Amino acid sequence: MQIYLPIAEVSVNAFLLLGLGGIVGLVSGMFGVGGGFLITPLLFFAGVPPAVAVATGANQVVASSISGLFAHIRRKGVDFRMGWVLLAGGMTGSGLGIFLFNLLSRLGQIDLAVQLSYVVFLGSVGLLMFQESLRAMLRQRKGPQPLPKRKSHGWVHRMPLKMRFRASGLYISVIPPFLVGLGIGVLAAIMGVGGGFVMVPAMIYLLGMPAKVVVGTSLFNILFVSAFTTFMHAWTNQSVDLVLALLLIVGGVIGAQIGTQVGAKLKAEQLRILLALLVLAVCGKLALELLLTPAELYSVVPKGRAS
Repeated sequence: MQIYLPIAEVSVNAFLLLGLGGIVGLVSGMFGVGGGFLITPLLFFAGVPPAVAVATGANQVVASSISGLFAHIRRKGVDFRMGWVLLAGGMTGSGLGIFLFNLLSRLGQIDLAVQLSYVVFLGSVGLLMFQESLRAMLRQRKGPQPLPKRKSHGWVHRMPLKMRFRASGLYISVIPPFLVGLGIGVLAAIMGVGGGFVMVPAMIYLLGMPAKVVVGTSLFNILFVSAFTTFMHAWTNQSVDLVLALLLIVGGVIGAQIGTQVGAKLKAEQLRILLALLVLAVCGKLALELLLTPAELYSVVPKGRAS
């Protein structure tokens, strides 16, 4: 059943969009990520223009983050003070990212910029995750090993403007978490992602936050930054397609329920290596799209819709 997307100005099979939303929801439920890194490339492959895919994909991230955030709040797994610092950086970064996104759109380079960003970030993160997962599986086969000493985050502790984050058990400067949030905000605006695949490692290895509050605090930041990014895209360049967003959200809700049950049956190491392989597969497909000669060398777009 073909359905016309008024903002994207293309016709796409409605069941395909429901399926894409379901796949992302499945991944979100299995791995505890927003899924923005996956939904945007999948929309590229379905024929949705990158500018619309980025802006509309953020809706999927908002929807998939809400239920997860409430679950972590009930378990007291959210450091709200840290979340507000990250959010301040995230809002600032999102504003900067929207400005850059609109500038590239006016120059006619936004499609290339978005796809290159995905290839670079997904390739880097996927390789790091794959290596870490393999090391974890090898350590598990060798049997119990003495825990390594926790590295000191000396440079973080030496910075000014310190604040006590009681839920995380930290007393550090607000500058590093603000900068982490800033970078995530820029990524959210340009790539249409929540940024959890970058934020979670940064919170653990850079800020030294305990694992029990990392995911919940990350979801807190992702929810509000993604909602703000969606609003700014809708306001500044009118690239949010509500019909597309609705179909993705419906599919995502169903997929998330299935993914949660599947994820509970797999070990953490297995989940991480599956997610790494998925990230690398999407990265490889995008890289091929950039390198191969397109079927249509020329395209015609309405005046004023350069993206």
